[in-house]
Amino acid sequence: MLQHWSGPMRVYILAHEEAITRWRSLMGPTKVYRARHTAPESIRGSLGLTDTRNSVHGSDSAASASKEIAFFFPDFSEEEWYQCEEPQLRRETVGPSEVIPCHLKDG
Repeated sequence: MLQHWSGPMRVYILAHEEAITRWRSLMGPTKVYRARHTAPESIRGSLGLTDTRNSVHGSDSAASASKEIAFFFPDFSEEEWYQCEEPQLRRETVGPSEVIPCHLKDG
């Protein structure tokens, strides 16, 4: 995975029932040429340079997301997040600026 970026980057964990589908829709097609013609307002359609420098990445499945989360956030526990924070998110009692560190692995 390390060979896939060439400059500064930001990595996020998106929390939503349809996070993967929605994010992939915002990114647009993987192939930049296709993105420019079929989804010019997408991130790749407006910012992508080539197919390998398409400006953005998103997991293609929940399994891929879990692997990528573990790579970039080794102290993050999905299980703890689902137990502790996900119920609060569903009740809309947690906002994006609040930090609840219960999702970190012990150690």
